[in-house]
Amino acid sequence: MNPSPAANTAQQSSPVDYNNVGSLPEMWAIAAERFRDVLALKDPHYKLAVELTYGQLYQQIQQFASGLQHFGIQSNPEAPPRVALIADNSHRWLIADQGIMLAGAVDAVRSPQADRQELLYILAHSDSVALVAEDQATLKNLQPQLQDLPIQLVVLLSDQDPSDQDPEDTAIKVVNFRQILAAGAQAQAAFKPVFPSPESLATLMYTSGTSGQPKGVMLSHNNLMSQVRVLPEVVQPQPGSPVLSILPVWHSYERSFENFIFSQGCTQIYTNIRRVKQDLQTFKPHYMVAVPRLWESIYDGVQKQFREQPESKQRLIRFFLDASRKYIQARRVVEKLDLDNLEPSPLEQAKARAQMIALGPVHQLGDRLVYRQVREATGGKFEFIVSGGGSLADYLEDFFEIVGIEILGGYGLTETTPITNVRRPWRNLRGADGQPLLETQIRVVDPETRQPLPTGKQGLILIRGPQVMMGYSKNPEATAKVIDLEGWFDSGDLGWVTDQDDLVITGRAKDTIVLTNGENIEPQPIENACVRSSYIDQIVLVGQDQRSLGALIVPNLEALQKWALSQNYHLELPESEKLGPETPKNLQTLSLESKPIQDLFRQELTREVKNRPGYRPDDRIGPFSLLLEPFSIENGLMTQKLSIRRPVVIERYHDMINGMFD
Repeated sequence: MNPSPAANTAQQSSPVDYNNVGSLPEMWAIAAERFRDVLALKDPHYKLAVELTYGQLYQQIQQFASGLQHFGIQSNPEAPPRVALIADNSHRWLIADQGIMLAGAVDAVRSPQADRQELLYILAHSDSVALVAEDQATLKNLQPQLQDLPIQLVVLLSDQDPSDQDPEDTAIKVVNFRQILAAGAQAQAAFKPVFPSPESLATLMYTSGTSGQPKGVMLSHNNLMSQVRVLPEVVQPQPGSPVLSILPVWHSYERSFENFIFSQGCTQIYTNIRRVKQDLQTFKPHYMVAVPRLWESIYDGVQKQFREQPESKQRLIRFFLDASRKYIQARRVVEKLDLDNLEPSPLEQAKARAQMIALGPVHQLGDRLVYRQVREATGGKFEFIVSGGGSLADYLEDFFEIVGIEILGGYGLTETTPITNVRRPWRNLRGADGQPLLETQIRVVDPETRQPLPTGKQGLILIRGPQVMMGYSKNPEATAKVIDLEGWFDSGDLGWVTDQDDLVITGRAKDTIVLTNGENIEPQPIENACVRSSYIDQIVLVGQDQRSLGALIVPNLEALQKWALSQNYHLELPESEKLGPETPKNLQTLSLESKPIQDLFRQELTREVKNRPGYRPDDRIGPFSLLLEPFSIENGLMTQKLSIRRPVVIERYHDMINGMFD
């Protein structure tokens, strides 16, 4: 990899070795010394744009920690105090998180956007004696119940005046971000930094889950540092390399990746969903992690631009994409990276090589005329991007490979800190979730007997390694259900492994749909196939104890309206505008229930499901319903990490589902 210009300020470009470092506070002390003058972060969209070097950042972390101790949050190795951190991603979140640990405390983290009752449950369950809150609104949302909890101190990450607090809440000391830093600076002489033991608790990460009360996942300093120690095996970023941060940092995926990139002296740049497309072009990041939904939105944006081109240019783009898809599929066979044919015969490889030679010039021309512009729209400097938090649909894998943007899929859970597997740049097996990290073991077992299964056989995924959690806080029964006496963690996911230890996740054990004929269907691969259709935005398969599968579908209304016009129809929607004066008056009006619309979706479902590798007749989707309201965080149908809450969706649309099968 080529070092970024900012890397010149670093003392060296080789990875920093943290093998003998047991805690995050120790890591930060080393990173701050090694990369003191390197830019650690940019927060361009904060109220006032912020830039901090590693030296400046570590100074504020120390001041925050000193301020906590000054206001009574004192370290106790036997029972470290708990501090709830209820805020969204920003440079101040990072300072608070690391400051809490450096003060000798344990933080319990969650988003302020979570349900109020859930936040109050976390505050009580974690035994927090202090609260670090996003702002006054977050604090107000939790009052007056705070009076019933052992909260002694509230720190606002905003600069709002704490004197605006309700006078009835005088029992709780409230300070803002600037005040705690100032108090910490003044008390620096009495400050006692804490470097916890590797086995000690570092953080409580409450799972958002899809139903029920969240569980407090206990992660030790060794859990967190295990990720920092092994990720250089996958990537060795140069100091100063720009990294774009968009995921919620209270989720373990973003948090662990941030710990790693800061350990290597990278420059983190904070963005958000509204500004990410512009920030990609402005800051030209080398690395980024996100969930599949972001890559879907980037893909949709590119497709929208394609559709806005003249018809002649659209035909040319489709020609290049079709040719390039055949080219990359042939290349996968040649490189033995075709998940459906990992051991091609010499004849198959020869045919694939011939196809590569034939299509290579077309692919290169498509790159010069089309794909390069797509890369430039994302900054054009990506070494690679990492996708986790769910399976990446095949059409997205194909598209980003075609345009030359390397996506490394990974796998893990909050309970595993989270990364257990990730694809390597030198073995990027699309459709798989990568080989295990160093010191990580993967075992596939029969879900009923728990007996190990041979390579290539689907079963339940068990994980053992240094990243597996300490357990669920105050819940030994739940812990015992997922971690056995030998230390194997039950992921609840189904999958299989290749001869070279690539993990392939096929679905959730608890998501399995059992039809009345006894067939077990994993919905996610079929759903991933269906969203290849330009008319389907979201889909949830249903059909437990039914004769066939059914589906709840959120259509892509823009694409659907364009199709309707092309067929001389007008699609009437509750919020759609009336026909404009330039629109022909004689168009037949359709609704989502009209036969042409229903026939279109039937054709789309049939085609995409049948084209899916490994198709079986039981995969066929029978009845379906079209929904106008998308699944979202706001309506409670998606988690904060943008995973569809399948049980909640099924409960919400219970009557509709029953009606589909009646």
